[in-house]
Amino acid sequence: MNNCPKKDAYLSGKRIRPRPITGEYSVTDLVEKTFNAYNAGRVKDACELLAAKYSRSEVTIGMSLAGALTPAGMQTSIIALMEHGFVDWIVATGANMYHDMHYAFDLPLFEGSPNVDDCKLREVGVTRIYDVLFDYEEVLMETDRRLRKMLVRPEFQKEMGTQEFYHILGGLMDECERTNGTGKVSILAAAYRSAIPVFTSSPGDSTIGMNVAGLELLSDKFRLKINPSIDVNEATAIILNAKKHEQGETGVILVGGGSPKNFMLQTEPQIQEILRIEEAGQDYFIQITDARVDTGGLSGATPKEAVTWGKIDPESVETSVIVYADSTIVMPLITAYVLQNTKPKKPRRLYERRAELFDRLRESYFKNFKATAPEEMKQLTDLLAGDE
Repeated sequence: MNNCPKKDAYLSGKRIRPRPITGEYSVTDLVEKTFNAYNAGRVKDACELLAAKYSRSEVTIGMSLAGALTPAGMQTSIIALMEHGFVDWIVATGANMYHDMHYAFDLPLFEGSPNVDDCKLREVGVTRIYDVLFDYEEVLMETDRRLRKMLVRPEFQKEMGTQEFYHILGGLMDECERTNGTGKVSILAAAYRSAIPVFTSSPGDSTIGMNVAGLELLSDKFRLKINPSIDVNEATAIILNAKKHEQGETGVILVGGGSPKNFMLQTEPQIQEILRIEEAGQDYFIQITDARVDTGGLSGATPKEAVTWGKIDPESVETSVIVYADSTIVMPLITAYVLQNTKPKKPRRLYERRAELFDRLRESYFKNFKATAPEEMKQLTDLLAGDE
């Protein structure tokens, strides 16, 4: 009991004073005056952490996107944060980037109901994502047709990672936005304009990957090869540069969980375990999720658990925030709060520094591998060279 804090330490938080909501309330008023406890309290914590720490110029911010966000129109929140300088790099499912293209192509998705007969929908050619409905032929198949015409262009005919792939595709989405007069509706187009790297950790696990595979069957002259190892190194290079070369800090905004969350956080184990560089982990952590922690899955894994993997700095884990809620509710609130309470940050335009950051990563890897395990390094290089 001697180590137990005194009573005052437990009762040092802001006093809960219920106040009437008025018609004059802004999003800031709503969050700061009425989000007092439970997951509303965690939304406020996330907003305050973004305003206090993520807003600083030395913090490089990564955002991961999992779940069907783009079909629901979450681009409005994400693009606003990108343009405000609160997103420096992105890891997203291929599905989110595929559905993102519908909007640049100006193909319609509709609000609907989840309480429909799916057999009837299939019969009439309507596809459903919960309560988002769209025409199978005029949206899905048409997106595939347009995408394939883009993928056979000369600039795609080589080996590349998804960062380069999406930058090229984003340039085409930017053209589509302007041609179709849609306004800013595509994350890929916004990423292209701001030179924000976008990665997909499982590029074959989406309709984009399916179309790439289909074109490989069509002709041997189709040369596009997406190499995930390039992504692993280029993503890690972003964090290594931020932490070691620029002496800055890093933070993550994890929307959902899954593979994008893991890929974003594994940059730290890559630095520590593979590159053998001493590092503490990400400095700031915000996740919006509906995943349970007790099932053992990565989606629900807490920042405290991530400390054991070297993903999160132990000294900052207590300030980490998990909001257990639907991200389509939370993201617009957080975005509006950030826009109302912080100044825009200067964009880092990390895509334009891709070669530079990769060279720094490679140099650090050789230097530290040679210093910490010279015999293993020689054995591996000899084996790779074909020596006995």
